[in-house]
Amino acid sequence: MSTKPLKQIHLAAHFPGVNNTTVWSDPAAGSHIDFDSFVHFARTAERAKFDFLFLAEGLRLREQGGRIYDLDVVGRPDTFTVLAALAAVTDRLGLTGTINSTFNEPYEVARQFASLDHLSAGRAAWNVVTSWDAFTGENFRRGGFLPREERYSRAKEFLAAATGLFDSWDGTEIVADPVSGTFLRDARAGAFTHRGPHFDIEGHFNVPRSPQGRPVVFQAGDSDEGREFAAARADAIFGRYGTLDEGRAFYADVKRRLPRYGRTPDQLKILPAATFVLGDTDAEAHETAHEVRRLQVSGQTAIRYLEHVWNRDLSAYDPDGPLPETDPEPGENTIALGRASVRQFRDPRETARQWRELARAKNLSIRELVIATTARQTFVGSAATVARAIDDLVQADAADGFILVPHITPGGLDVFADTVVPLLQERGVFRTEYEGTTLRDHLGLSVPAPDPSGL
Repeated sequence: MSTKPLKQIHLAAHFPGVNNTTVWSDPAAGSHIDFDSFVHFARTAERAKFDFLFLAEGLRLREQGGRIYDLDVVGRPDTFTVLAALAAVTDRLGLTGTINSTFNEPYEVARQFASLDHLSAGRAAWNVVTSWDAFTGENFRRGGFLPREERYSRAKEFLAAATGLFDSWDGTEIVADPVSGTFLRDARAGAFTHRGPHFDIEGHFNVPRSPQGRPVVFQAGDSDEGREFAAARADAIFGRYGTLDEGRAFYADVKRRLPRYGRTPDQLKILPAATFVLGDTDAEAHETAHEVRRLQVSGQTAIRYLEHVWNRDLSAYDPDGPLPETDPEPGENTIALGRASVRQFRDPRETARQWRELARAKNLSIRELVIATTARQTFVGSAATVARAIDDLVQADAADGFILVPHITPGGLDVFADTVVPLLQERGVFRTEYEGTTLRDHLGLSVPAPDPSGL
């Protein structure tokens, strides 16, 4: 009787700061801007042999009711600047950044990622995202110009154009022969042409082929269109589901799309984001988790979150009191500008009805309801419990690994590295040393052959 071989788990670390996952008021929390915080976080992830570090990005400070939404950590430094600096203080850790395809140009982004891949000796990755609102676009010269339904078509063409730029060098052009005085074998190196509805560009790409050929490409969309985009072009997708049933359904759905693009299941990694709370015992961890949730969802945060659904000012309501009896105000002009979470509520009135039922059934206040309906803690328990839960989900094909998001920055990853990682190594499902030097090595991905067409 044959047994299925154990899957190797992929682990990564997300430096939080663009949502209220992080408990910045905790005495153990540090700066989200000082470089020392990024260094501590990255070195912890590398010490634990993680695949990569991930930085999200916000292009505008969010507003609610016309005022800066100050419940999130804001002021994140530029992604490329931070990742390039981290390349100098790490040796193996992958460096992944979110860069928007709506408000940038393919040449500029391709040049920056190719440069990062060279500077890091092959550790760069790009999380390709789109922007959905004109509010964010107001910070850019073409603010709000892109209809919402075109954002994926632009993203696909943006990635195709950037791929053509990466592949305009095949890696054999540089001779650098001092005797003959020949530097380039082919004077046409880097030549590119792209014609399309969104981009009409041609010229010479000025960065030679980088160690990975192209950066690893991540995608975060959960819609059907987003899943299809990932199946066609991405090396990894950020899954949303940390439970067994939902995770397996998402995993199977995305992987089954790959053959139509001539790809195999191992060519796309599925890596959900996951939070964790650890304790010496399961009971202690659950007690700590409850307190963390109350810190993450203050009374003020609860009211602001409720406003996302009701789309009206609810500042007069008591967060420890009942839900409003009035119905939400539908419409595109939302009270919470720049908040991606607003998109979760396609039918606000139905959401309000369901929440009222839940609140009545469990006698929940506004704050308690928000805590109950926005649970962020994927793994809670002792180190042994968490290690077993992670392994079980990966072996059951609910994920290929997880991107861990601690609630304390920058030291919140330390306890996971010191207690859970050794247990996963004992199980034989996580590396004890890096076996390669590039991020593609860590993820088990091959270097793509050059394709100047960008396809």
